Amino acid sequence: MSETVKAAFWMIGAIVSFTAMAIAGRAVSLDLDTFEIMMYRSLIGFVIVITVARATGTLGQVTRRNLGVHTIRNLSHFAGQNLWFYSITAIPLAQVFALEFTSPLWVIVLSPLILGERLTRVRVLAASIGFVGILIVTRPNPETLEFGQLTAAIAAIGFAGSAVFTRLLTRTETITCILFYLTVMQAIFGVICAGFDGDIALPTAANLPWVVLIAFAGLVAHFCLTTALKLAPAAVVMPIDFARLPVIALVGMWFYSEPLDLLVLLGALVIFGGNYLNIWSASRVRGPVRGVDVTEK
Repeated sequence: MSETVKAAFWMIGAIVSFTAMAIAGRAVSLDLDTFEIMMYRSLIGFVIVITVARATGTLGQVTRRNLGVHTIRNLSHFAGQNLWFYSITAIPLAQVFALEFTSPLWVIVLSPLILGERLTRVRVLAASIGFVGILIVTRPNPETLEFGQLTAAIAAIGFAGSAVFTRLLTRTETITCILFYLTVMQAIFGVICAGFDGDIALPTAANLPWVVLIAFAGLVAHFCLTTALKLAPAAVVMPIDFARLPVIALVGMWFYSEPLDLLVLLGALVIFGGNYLNIWSASRVRGPVRGVDVTEK
């Protein structure tokens, strides 16, 4: 079996996991707010990270260097993830996923400011194409623009900020260290925000499995995506990742009676075009790109 075929199988796992997380997020949204979802998800994730780190002997890699960068990174991710969980309850799932695909384009904008990377003409063009895609998806006017579209778009910026600061941290820190602070800090943020009103809802017997699924699906999705990127170039993997959009559109139609919006699909295709242009350009300069920034959604 070729590496490309193996990568495709791993991407199927990523697509299933991302879709499962969206379904689970909607299922628990009636009983838990987004802060509570993030709190429980992070606590479960912390247990998973500690267990795996001890089993693999990597727990000693956790250091207290760069705590400030860890904090900024996790505040960005926490904000983006909360907005994402809100968005999947407010607008059709296909719109949320389409706007989420703009995250790599926001990375293009943020990287020169934070990482000092050069902003090339191709990257500017890719970001501009992505912005056109955003306009097609949202069609901003007083009659059609919805608050959920705004939160989904801002969530993508939060994920982009997380990706940029993750890249900065990987210069000195290991994945175990980054994931440790991801779960610890976001559990703390979740407790503070969820408990601000003095009332933290406990998971019920009915929604506890959904909360656990959210925690596991997020970790499994990015494990599958990262594994696929190790097996095949990003130029091969990312078009497969784009299949998330039609899959979630069909899920929205079958389970939630959401109409198939051809303009959302068209806008997402334009956004994907901007992303692919950036990947294609990078692969020509540096050879096959076997890794891209992925955030732990």
